[in-house]
Amino acid sequence: MTDDTRTMRPTGPSRRDLGRWTLAAGGFALAASSPLRFARAADPVKVGVLLPRSGHLALIGQACQRGADISVPILADLGYAVELMNADTESSPDVGRTQAEKLIREGAHVLMGCFDSATTAAVAQVAEQRGVPFVVNIAADPKITEQGYRYVFRNFPTSAMLGMGGLSLLNDLFQATGATPKTAVLMHVNDSFGQSMLGGINALAPKIGLPFEIVETIAYDPKARDLSVEVAKAKAAGADLHLVVTRLNDAILMVREMVKQRYEPMGIISPGSPGMYEKQFFKTLGKNADYCITNVAWFDPKQELNGVLQSAFEAAHPEETYELNVGFTFEAVLVAADAAKRAGSTDPQALTEALRATNLSNRVMLGGPISFDEKGQNLNIKSAAIQNRDGRPEVVLPAPNATMEPVFPMPGWGSRG
Repeated sequence: MTDDTRTMRPTGPSRRDLGRWTLAAGGFALAASSPLRFARAADPVKVGVLLPRSGHLALIGQACQRGADISVPILADLGYAVELMNADTESSPDVGRTQAEKLIREGAHVLMGCFDSATTAAVAQVAEQRGVPFVVNIAADPKITEQGYRYVFRNFPTSAMLGMGGLSLLNDLFQATGATPKTAVLMHVNDSFGQSMLGGINALAPKIGLPFEIVETIAYDPKARDLSVEVAKAKAAGADLHLVVTRLNDAILMVREMVKQRYEPMGIISPGSPGMYEKQFFKTLGKNADYCITNVAWFDPKQELNGVLQSAFEAAHPEETYELNVGFTFEAVLVAADAAKRAGSTDPQALTEALRATNLSNRVMLGGPISFDEKGQNLNIKSAAIQNRDGRPEVVLPAPNATMEPVFPMPGWGSRG
């Protein structure tokens, strides 16, 4: 079992360096006169960070970890005192549960994580039993905030929210491009996230009035190392559109197999799952990664804090992609730090009460202020259509937030670049 539960100290660029980075769009600099700077907090809040830094979800977990790490110097410049206690869940709910217990014993004031829904659900049980607040950075299974838990706070959309936002954007895409599929096949991972997304899609599709019929549904193991049979089945269905609910590794396997089998639908679209906007997806697939679309919660380019985070991240990690794993993990640490500052205490009960009263308008992601309902769910999150273009994810819808116009249908595999 690998872990790193020591206090996180900033590495790489110093906090002073971060303060000098500016927004390319507006020339905003972190300085004493900035409206985002506050009085410095006295006692640091110890955040136990639980992420899958190894195992089959390792690449995404490592991306989330970068978002947590870079939060420390940025939040320090904004007047928050944070210490990270990092632990590797190894992509396993059982390990995540054990590591959560360990972090609490070693003094974590609040837990944060865990990306995958199964591990998040396991850690939520630990947090509830131990009376320690838990801020969810990424995990979409609705059950996490439907258990009546008092200590769980999720700043990420549920699968139903993702499904509603993602499916609604499909009609916007068809209208914007003038191309409308009549049939679709749905390939999805069979883990708890994939199953909850499947349930949401089946329930919401008729209500939204989608113009196509899902003629085939194909489930598969996210740990699979060969998807040739599943892709062949999808191709045989003869559908116009290829809908997917993926993780990272399986998304790569799927597209590779589609190219190999010359399966060319009008488009490959996810109504709200990870994988296709990740850096490794682009690195591995090259030009074949382009034109895939993911409808998902994303950054708000109009938010000042988003500019600060993006500028700092790209300076610290020029070879990595700035994407939602970074943004939602940063916001989770921000939520914990803000609660501790308002509470003036690291006592679990005081932190929990402060978390219930969260109202953060200075945020990174699309949507209204970060706040939590009586179940601990933030409902103020919006989705955007992200299309892979020229080796990077670009916002193509909604139009007011778009950096490019959408392309649909996608070009065939043999006619690219």
